[in-house]
This record gives sequence, C-alpha cells and structure tokens, in this order.
Amino acid sequence: MSLDNAPDVVSLLPSATEIVYALGAEPVGVSHECDYPPEAAEKPAVNRSRVDAEAASKEINEQVAEAEDDDGVYEIDTETLATLDPDLVVSQGICDVCAVDEVLVEDAIERTGIDAAVLTTDPHSLDDVFADIRRIGDAIGHTDQAASLVADLRERVTAVERTVEDRVDQRPRVAVLDWLDPVMVAGHWIPEMVELAGGQYGLAAPGDRSEPREWAEIREYDPEVLVAAPCGFELDQTVENLADLTDRPGWADLTAVREGRAYALDGHHYVNRPGPRLVETLEYLAALIHPDLFEAPPTDTARPLAELVA
Repeated sequence: MSLDNAPDVVSLLPSATEIVYALGAEPVGVSHECDYPPEAAEKPAVNRSRVDAEAASKEINEQVAEAEDDDGVYEIDTETLATLDPDLVVSQGICDVCAVDEVLVEDAIERTGIDAAVLTTDPHSLDDVFADIRRIGDAIGHTDQAASLVADLRERVTAVERTVEDRVDQRPRVAVLDWLDPVMVAGHWIPEMVELAGGQYGLAAPGDRSEPREWAEIREYDPEVLVAAPCGFELDQTVENLADLTDRPGWADLTAVREGRAYALDGHHYVNRPGPRLVETLEYLAALIHPDLFEAPPTDTARPLAELVA
C-alpha cells in the first residue's frame, strides 16, 4: 500500500487501464496491450501473449485455437507481479481471447503469495461499463471522480440520442464486424450502440456475444452501412487484411459497398475496448450512420473502404 493509502493497482486489460487513468490515478503495472494513454505503455507489463498479433486474421484465429487447446492465449509474468506486489489486480471475465481472465490471475496471485484483491469486469452494455467505472473508482478511492466521469459520459450519450431522435424512418441496416476470417459480428455493447446512434442492428441483440457467421448470412442481411473493426487491429492492420472481405463472393453487391458506405474503423482502440472511449465510438458510429448530423471521425480512426482499396 502506498503512503497516501491509495492501493497499488495492476490492470490486466486496456479498458481498465484507461479507466484508472481517466479517474486521475496510475497503475503500477499493466498488460502488454495497454497503450492508452501513451504513458501506460511505459509501465511494466505483467503478462505476455502466445499469439502473434501481427499475423493475418486467419492465422491469428488458428493460433488462438491452438493456444486455447494448450496452455491458453496469455501467460502472467509472476516474477514481475511479485515485484510490483499490488494491492488490487483488475481482470476480466468477458473473453479469454481478449485479455487475461480471472482464473489465471487468481492462480498467479496464489503462486506468488502476494496479498492482492481481484476486481473482475464483465461488461456487455454501456451501463455495465459505467458500473465498472464506479466499481474501480470505489476500489481505488476515487469515488467522486468516477461519479463525475459517468455523468459526463451519460450526457454525451444523451446528446447522440437526441440528435437522431427524428430519424425514426431513416435507420439503415448496420453490420459491425469484429473479425474478418472467419467473419464475426460484433456483439456485447455494439448492438445497443448502433441503435443509440440511429441504426438498425439485425444480426445480434444487445448483450449477445460476438460469434462467427456464415458469409451468406451477411449477404442476406445486406447491410446499408458496414463497419470492419477487427478486435485488436488498428486501422493499418485492418487495411492489410481487407482482402478477407473484398475477395468474398458478392462483396461488391452489398448495398453498403455499392453506395460507398462501407468503412474500416480502428477496432483495437474503439470497438473492442469497453472503457470511457466507447462513448467516442458511439459518436463515430453515429457519424458513419448519419453523416449529415455529425462530424466525421478522424481519418486515422475511420476511413471509407472505397478509399482504401482503390
């Protein structure tokens, strides 16, 4: 425990790291994927991945399957964990592919003999994310900051809702893909967010898990707005893997493609990271769905696919 009685925190997922910083605190250790804010990348990494994150989407999918059949996708650096000796470790239970899960964390704590509590997040909606912000705020003694942050985020969500409220009869069919090979339709908070942003999300219900889909399902749904945002891929890596979509039969026939409304979005930072910046993601989705009502996202965050494959 530090001298000011604030707990020393290790955050093992990027979203929790962003929450801790947004509340005015700093973790003593992070995961290998924690890169926002930029100073987070300078903290000691307490875990490592057994998957090559720079590989093509199909190869990553195969590596993940092999790792899950073996010792798991992630390994905790118990020596670093013991050296940091945190009072609190923040983990997650939503996906053992996305980050270290609570079972692995608890086992590492037992093996190192440190005296640390584990706070597990498992969000499937914006309300869940806001609740996690409050829980982490309470755990690190920043309750007031958490309440203020949540109030601000809710106000921005309401602003988006009010901006699109008159578009009841102009809600395009939207598909957000969080993997390209195999194709996976984004679930959890994304269906809710698309609906808040003034679109229809007919491929999944709010809270559903992200699941692989047959390409025929996507073609039959025929999205009017399509967003490619693979988990863990920043914009450049998505562009490198676009052939996984554009080479599929019937790609050019999709309404979203014909009308120039297919986009690549930074999935690593904005779609698959349930922290405070999900509200930015909501604002970006609203801009892609109703471009006449919202300012376009930054070009390093989202781009029309027509510009990227030309």
